[in-house]
Amino acid sequence: MNRINKRLEKNIAADYVFCFLRNFDIASAIWVLYMVYRGLPLWQVGIVEGIFHVTSFLLEVPSGALADLFGRKRVIIFGRILYAVSAVIQLFSTNVYAFSIAFIISAASYNMNSGSEEALLYDSMKLLGKEKEYIGVNSRLNMILEVSSALATFIGGILAEYSYKVCYVTVVVIALLSFVPAYFFTEPVVEKNESEERKEKISFRAHFKICVKILKENREVTKILVYYPVVTTFCTVVYFYGQEFFSEYGLNKIQISIVMLITGVFSCLGAWSSEKMLKVFGGKTKYLASVGMGVAILVMSGEQLVISVLGFAAVNFACSMLYPIQSAELNAKIPSGQRATLISVDSMIFSVAMMLFFPMCGFVADRMGLHLAFGGLGFIQIVLMLLLFTGKRKKEMGNHES
Repeated sequence: MNRINKRLEKNIAADYVFCFLRNFDIASAIWVLYMVYRGLPLWQVGIVEGIFHVTSFLLEVPSGALADLFGRKRVIIFGRILYAVSAVIQLFSTNVYAFSIAFIISAASYNMNSGSEEALLYDSMKLLGKEKEYIGVNSRLNMILEVSSALATFIGGILAEYSYKVCYVTVVVIALLSFVPAYFFTEPVVEKNESEERKEKISFRAHFKICVKILKENREVTKILVYYPVVTTFCTVVYFYGQEFFSEYGLNKIQISIVMLITGVFSCLGAWSSEKMLKVFGGKTKYLASVGMGVAILVMSGEQLVISVLGFAAVNFACSMLYPIQSAELNAKIPSGQRATLISVDSMIFSVAMMLFFPMCGFVADRMGLHLAFGGLGFIQIVLMLLLFTGKRKKEMGNHES
């Protein structure tokens, strides 16, 4: 038993390395610019990203079920293979159709990793009796994610100034390197009663029935699965179009990569402060961060470069603060046997929101400019959060009076 525990302990360290390599994606800093360079207008860029999220929507829950039923480690490794294939296709793509195929494969890769890695880590800590330490570990993982992403965007911007080809070849190499820590993962075995249930009901249909039952009976889980994906969609849209946004200010790729690096520092601070802010503000933290994000997007949409950079950094600070809180809230309320599947529902809802907002933002940007598009996003987010918070307060007051 001690030997098994030691191997599960190593999952934490292995995940730190895997998280760094998985998020060291230098294409993330330049893919919008690359598509524009290849001749795609912004509305087609939005369509390609929309196709990514349609694919993600369709495959998210099935990929989570695969991880729950046949092993998280296997699914994670297969996901990295798909990502390398996607990067190769993007390297040779010249039109919206080829990029769409590449992004379909990339979405499948994202699906394979999105719930599997988180489920493997949480169940490892659960078996070790360390669930209460999970938010701290997850905060560190998010700091690693932000450091890795910041370095990747900085290096990607510099490389892209000289050669897009070198960028995408590097992406393939790093995707292959990420196999190494994934290979050292140990698959956590869930508790006996859940394990027996899985053996007796090893069909997708039965598995999905259990998940639907959990969602129907646990409204708190459903609320978490809707709230966070919708909120983080605004940040993601702004982040991806941010490449073109700062390009319109006249910044070259190296200067844009410096902006992304500065933003990465703020994102690291957001992930680091998550646990501390939660101790101070409790359940209100997620609402404060969400409203702050909307205000920052609105500020960013102005016409002053320095203010836009600060607003962009603040958006990512708030978003990074939310991720560990979301993960801890959700994992504490769902059973191990369905963990990867239910986490995948979270990603599926995120995909639906991205399908709506990303192409819409590109459509508005092509006709009226990204400044106006971002201003509209910020306004929508603030209104949504205020309506949600007001509704919550009224419900609490009603419960108190009764």
